[in-house]
Amino acid sequence: METFEVLLERSTKVHGHICAGQVIGVRMAMIGLKEIGIQDPRGMDRKKLYILVEIDRCATDALQSVTGCSLGKRSMRWIDYGVMAATFVNLDTGKAVRIVAREESRELSKKYCPEIVDKYKQQLEAYRVMLQDELFTVTKVKVKIPKEDMPGKPLKRIQCEECGDWVQDCRDVKKEGRLLCRGCANGKYYQF
Repeated sequence: METFEVLLERSTKVHGHICAGQVIGVRMAMIGLKEIGIQDPRGMDRKKLYILVEIDRCATDALQSVTGCSLGKRSMRWIDYGVMAATFVNLDTGKAVRIVAREESRELSKKYCPEIVDKYKQQLEAYRVMLQDELFTVTKVKVKIPKEDMPGKPLKRIQCEECGDWVQDCRDVKKEGRLLCRGCANGKYYQF
């Protein structure tokens, strides 16, 4: 695996700027990959890795840039919990680990970089050097990934009987005897 600095530089280019979230995401990815035995996530191990992210913030871009996992490849799944956390799964071995950024690390950054007044810059620099167990909680977990969420071709495609949109990967809903897209079954996020 490449060094932290190389991975952080790549992540910063993908994200568009350097920030504490980039540092957290890169470090989180490096720890997660090591814990589940993935050495080459963008190469020979790319089909073995699956990540579940719990937040749609800066760190997710870092996770994607380090691991090569993405929503489009179906090797990354977003679980909307609003928690700065990610779970790394080795699809071959079943090993999985959930890593959570510790809230206390924000306050602890003052100890590491007391000379930096701006709290965001202070966190950015402190998170680079902070001890792993001060920055993260790492827990071994078990994850069952449904077949319809796995990478690869869609298992099923149906046409919504209401709007005509095509629904893939078992995301259809049976309601009152009709097969519908989730928008028609539960209400759409947009209006005409």
